[in-house]
This record gives sequence, C-alpha cells and structure tokens, in this order.
Amino acid sequence: MPLEPFEHLLGFMLNDVSRLLRTRFDQRAKSHGLTRSQWRVLVHLARAEGIIQSGLAEILEVERMTLGRLIDRLEVAGWVERRPDSKDRRVRRLYLTAMARPTLDDIMKIATDMHDEALHGLSKDDLNRLMQTLLVIKNNLIEMNTMKNQADTAKTPKLQTGVSDD
Repeated sequence: MPLEPFEHLLGFMLNDVSRLLRTRFDQRAKSHGLTRSQWRVLVHLARAEGIIQSGLAEILEVERMTLGRLIDRLEVAGWVERRPDSKDRRVRRLYLTAMARPTLDDIMKIATDMHDEALHGLSKDDLNRLMQTLLVIKNNLIEMNTMKNQADTAKTPKLQTGVSDD
C-alpha cells in the first residue's frame, strides 16, 4: 500500500488547521498582552464562573498545579479573583473581574473575524457538511474511547478484600 502524502491524512490535516488557527489567533490577540493559555482560562472561566480550580483544570485538561500558577498570574494582573465558598471555607471559587469582561468581548470579536477569514469561500451548505462530518468523527472517537475504557475496566482484576460477595 503506497504511503499517502501527509496532507491527505486526517490527523495531520486537522493538526495543521488547528495549529494555523492558533497561530493566527495569537497574532491578532497579541496586543492584549495575554498568552494563549491565559486566554483559554479566561474563556472557560467565563463559561463556568464560580467553578473551583480543580474543576477548571479538568475542563482545560491541565494539571491543577499548572492551572494554579496561571490563576496566580491572572489574579495578580487583575483578570481573575478567588472568592471563598459559602459552604466550605477551604474552597475558593474563581470569578472574572470587571476588567476581564471587555477584553473577553474583544477575544470573541477576534475569534469571530478569524473564523470568517478561515471559512472564506465555503458556502453555508459546505460549512454545514463540514461540521456534520466533524461531529460524526468526534462521536466515533468518543464511542471508541468509551468502548476501550470499558474493555480496560473489565480486564482489571478486582482487589481481594477478604470479604465475601455473598
């Protein structure tokens, strides 16, 4: 079987498109003085204000310590604040500051404009087909991962506790 050029392999194509989108976004957002990681924190925090740090780390798929350092820098810069939880004084919840909100509006404008540029030349039908196709691929991958996780769980031996299941 002949090897296909890398441009025709789905993983390479998706990775290239994603990398180019990130690069373009970074170019356009540079004037705000925040890193891409910091932007991601602000955007996801805007979707889930009041979340605890470990929950946000899970959403962002980063280690809690990594996120902690990002939050520390964002807090010092005035973008984010930690507030005590009303029910558990050990827990601190994360919130955007008033300073962050107009900047998030700018981010959304940059992202919208950038996507318009990237999708230039696609008809609505083309875009709908692309999104439907990507959704099918995503769902297939989720299903495969779920089946693999279930198979791995079934293979894992149960710990012997010395207690009978009877």
